[in-house]
Amino acid sequence: MTVTGPEVDLLRSLVEIPSTSGNEHEAVAFAARHMADLGFRVHVDGAGNVHGSVGDPDGPEIVLLGHIDTVTGEVPIRRRGDVLYGRGTIDAKGPLAAMVCAADRVSRLDVSACVTVIGAVGEEADSPGARHLLGRPSPDALVIGEPSGTHAVGIGYKGVFRFRARFARPAAHTSSEQETAVEAASRFWSLVSGRADARRNAPLFDCLQPSLVRLVGDLETAEAEVSCRVPKNFDPSSFAAMLDVAAGDDEVEILEFVPAVRTSRGNPVAKALSAQIRARGGEPVAKLKLGTSDWNVVGAHWPVPTAAYGPGDSRLCHTDDEHVDLTEYLASIDVLTGALLRMAESLERPLVTAGDAPNRRGGRIA
Repeated sequence: MTVTGPEVDLLRSLVEIPSTSGNEHEAVAFAARHMADLGFRVHVDGAGNVHGSVGDPDGPEIVLLGHIDTVTGEVPIRRRGDVLYGRGTIDAKGPLAAMVCAADRVSRLDVSACVTVIGAVGEEADSPGARHLLGRPSPDALVIGEPSGTHAVGIGYKGVFRFRARFARPAAHTSSEQETAVEAASRFWSLVSGRADARRNAPLFDCLQPSLVRLVGDLETAEAEVSCRVPKNFDPSSFAAMLDVAAGDDEVEILEFVPAVRTSRGNPVAKALSAQIRARGGEPVAKLKLGTSDWNVVGAHWPVPTAAYGPGDSRLCHTDDEHVDLTEYLASIDVLTGALLRMAESLERPLVTAGDAPNRRGGRIA
């Protein structure tokens, strides 16, 4: 039987509103109206993020942080059986819609925690929405809305280090033995990519992964842009110094550094999600992701129990085949709802687990 209901209607409505990075206003306005109609306490902050809260405003807070923007590229919106196609179905309007639905269900129960859903802007760009959130108080627990699959919990994301190198060489005839600018750029890239070979046998999450994303040039000028996926404990200063040595008299410009994040599968949020997956008959899997998310931005500033969760296969992100199985989407709402109840119950307890982040009441999440 084809699945229907308000949860499916919400997801389709969100997906039908284009919201590429920097153009999220209409989708944010829709999400704000929808949550307000459900009884959420709603506001849109100075960066354009939409916030919707339910539960005790004075209680410990669980933040569900998703993003409402998408990458560019049209994916025709259509439904085939219980599969919905469209840009954002998994990255990341599916996880965001699931969070809204789960928070709504929890609001109808007697819990003393505050659950806040945030649809952040610009995650697919340079995360202005998440960076704006660093000015608000830290929550007591955090769930990141990204596609993990119904039976998987995300426990880490690699970081990113991006740079641009520019090369200039005197004009010379192509018969000359003098190195051209584009040859210098190519040699530089070989040195950088060779740096990644040293740990080729290590797990990918623990490796430096450089990618040459742009190379243009001629005899006299050239420019190379490189994006590196970086592991935990990556030292950006040492790496930048190595780049300067490799470039010699040429120019290297650091464009971005966002550190990797990783937690244990035993952290309280991951445990609550895993326990609820088991309660529904599944076998939870812990995933380390090779990309980045808004967790990388807020992680150092919000040192609280965190994990990522949401419906969908992340291998479909940014592709022309982006789609979500609606039965999986509905199952993820059930998992999130049960996990929120488990987290809320833990937050109501007094100090119990040494080493976890203190909440605003001075307690800790179990």
